[in-house]
Amino acid sequence: MPGKVGFIGLGAMGGPMAHNLLKAGFALAVHDIDPRKLDPLVAEGAAVETSPAAVAAASERTICMVETTDQAEAVIIGDQGIIRSAQAGHIVLCMSTIDPFAARRFERRLAERGIAMLDAPVSGGTVRAKSGELSIIVGGAPETYAACEDLFRAMGKNLFHVGALGHGLAMKLLNNMLGQIQTVAIAEALVFGVKAGLDPHKIYEVIRVSTGSSVQFENRVPRMLKRDFTPGGTIDISYKDQELETAFAKRLGVPLLLANVSHGDHQDLRTDGRRHDRRRWRVNTEVISGAARSEAARNP
Repeated sequence: MPGKVGFIGLGAMGGPMAHNLLKAGFALAVHDIDPRKLDPLVAEGAAVETSPAAVAAASERTICMVETTDQAEAVIIGDQGIIRSAQAGHIVLCMSTIDPFAARRFERRLAERGIAMLDAPVSGGTVRAKSGELSIIVGGAPETYAACEDLFRAMGKNLFHVGALGHGLAMKLLNNMLGQIQTVAIAEALVFGVKAGLDPHKIYEVIRVSTGSSVQFENRVPRMLKRDFTPGGTIDISYKDQELETAFAKRLGVPLLLANVSHGDHQDLRTDGRRHDRRRWRVNTEVISGAARSEAARNP
């Protein structure tokens, strides 16, 4: 069995991913700024360390699964970061969705000490994190990817090595951008249809087998129809990802019309959620409520 694996960041995604590594038989050293997140993993046999540096000292490979670029920087190259104690030959797996240019900067700093790095963001949400069926999109040297494939297979179902370091993050941002744009378009289409007097169940029945369908349509609309508004994540995280997408594209000189529209909608939600919810984003409720159908009948 390979040596101990470090895992830093045990939130809604990281916790289930770490659980699946333990389930697969890997020995884990774990750390999170919220000690309550450690308890379930300790109960399963994980060892707790007091800092990212301590995790790296106890491990041969360390996974970083935090929320923001700044947090990843602190974990990987900060004063108490992995770089402070990892030995030459150590591998850092940054599985957070962060700025690709920052990831390349981290890689250069680590390489000065003989430490390798992969960027390996994930797609699939908390449901697939729990089931171990994530899509894992990896950038980095082929030999480094091969050395970590056992970890990826314990956490994911669909594994992709897409190129050099930073390419995994670039691919993840493209995927997120498409999903966010589609969600806005789906919301608008459903309100449009209901205002036109259509039954929302019929909208779903027709579109799902027509050219307007998509994975997002199949994921979002059934929950709307069931009045299941349980959040799958936070507006802040989605907004953070859109900030990454638009900033990355700007540095590449690529104009993003629809991504910027979606970004603006999410900015409105963050800054004035109640007003915006009343005006446009009460989509889930509006499209399946009798009140919406009545309003459409009154104002055809």
